[in-house]
Amino acid sequence: MASDTQNPVPNTVTQSGEDFLARPEYAEVSREVRPCPPRYRNEIGKYRVHRTSACTACGRCAEVCPYDVHVRAKEYQLPVRPYDYRCIGPDCAKTGHYCIDACPEKALSLSENPTFKTLGDYRWTGDMLAATWQMAETGHAPSPHLNCETGNTGGGFDKLRLRFPEKPPKDLRREDISTEVLLNHRGDYRPKLKIDVPWYGGGMSYGSTSTHVLIGRARTAKAWNTFTCTGEGGYLDRLIPYADHVITQVATGLFGVREETIQRAPIVEFKYAQGAKPGLGGHLLGGKNTPPVAAMREAVVGTSLFSPFPFHSVYSVEDHKKHLDWIEHVNPRALLSAKVSTPIDVDMVAVGSYYAGAHIIHLDGSYGGTGAAPNVAKKNIAMPIEYAINRVHQFLVDEGIRDKITVIASGGIRNPVDIAKAIAMGADAVVIGTAELVANACIRCGACESGRGCARGITTTDPELMEMISIQWATQRIVNLYNAWREMFVDLLYRLGVDGPTALRGRTDLLMHLDYES
Repeated sequence: MASDTQNPVPNTVTQSGEDFLARPEYAEVSREVRPCPPRYRNEIGKYRVHRTSACTACGRCAEVCPYDVHVRAKEYQLPVRPYDYRCIGPDCAKTGHYCIDACPEKALSLSENPTFKTLGDYRWTGDMLAATWQMAETGHAPSPHLNCETGNTGGGFDKLRLRFPEKPPKDLRREDISTEVLLNHRGDYRPKLKIDVPWYGGGMSYGSTSTHVLIGRARTAKAWNTFTCTGEGGYLDRLIPYADHVITQVATGLFGVREETIQRAPIVEFKYAQGAKPGLGGHLLGGKNTPPVAAMREAVVGTSLFSPFPFHSVYSVEDHKKHLDWIEHVNPRALLSAKVSTPIDVDMVAVGSYYAGAHIIHLDGSYGGTGAAPNVAKKNIAMPIEYAINRVHQFLVDEGIRDKITVIASGGIRNPVDIAKAIAMGADAVVIGTAELVANACIRCGACESGRGCARGITTTDPELMEMISIQWATQRIVNLYNAWREMFVDLLYRLGVDGPTALRGRTDLLMHLDYES
């Protein structure tokens, strides 16, 4: 990342005299994995473990279970209600630590959890949600009884599979694999920014998501030497201590766009469209437009805010270049990113962005976004991201400029396997968003658009609901998720026989499609 001398963090003392760095929440955060249990005692699990009154509190179940399903209460030396969300189910019967058989009183029984069957959707299945929660808790790959690799959409990434060679190269070692990605390929005077993992956090606006979650994402970005993005709602003052790791976004509504926020950003992203609702612009309904949000956006409290579409100052590549030249004048150090949806001519859009001066072309496919997108737009408009990535990659190769621009893909990236597939299709790295919310216990209920609609306090601006999540908890959950993803991604690269994301880029020979191959 840029050093402090290249991109100094602005004064963290505001006009009110408050020094953000003095707050406990801004204590240094590391990548260290720490157990981070769920906020709810009875987390939703795939199985239920029942204990009858025949239990004599002998503690045998706690002795044999390696998953900490059974725990004895220290003050009473009695077993408490099983943490059955950790149970791997019938698969455990094949091992030597099956509590059901080990119980001398036969007081334990196992059943499927009917609530779990109602969880999730075709894209984010119950298994994938539970696997993400487990990774956020433990910092490592989930148990094999949870399928964290594919959903049930019947298309997209779920129809693609990685093609692993029979044996990896003999001279390739896991410890030699790098996951770094260079973001500036233009060879200009601007910083050679690198991220330590091939992903960064996508735009989540102040107003759309809890402040505590936004700060947790920024703290994680700093710990993992990557980025998070402000979205189009303005640059929250409490993000200033993490300025070297925060992308600021300029969208059509120009909400919260200030000269000082552009000057402190290492990357400035112009959002021309997003895959979840191309042709519509951003939406923030009145219930989430609280007084602090309205002050940031210079709007009237309680009114619904709809960003125009498109930028009415941009109708050509030359107009696009004027935008980028504006940012270059205000902040000569910033890399320039153009976020676009995926129309049929997205390849021409990418080439135009390169010649306008962009360092990054961010392709946002139709599978992304939260539950706040209008129903008319969700997953019905824009090209699926798996088609757009390779189309753009091949066109840039044909134009001879592929190695001069960074291609970032987003819109439906759920796990390390999806990341590997996107890079193999031609992306340099990806942007994630929903996965970070799921790590914070999102259940994908789709009520994100309402001010008090998020019962778990994640996508809310309500002060009472925001207090359900502490900044430290939100941070550690995402830090753990990143660690689990990196471990799994390194394992995928090793099995694929490549030593990093750059070597994987464009390797479509390492992919197969289930419709065409058995």
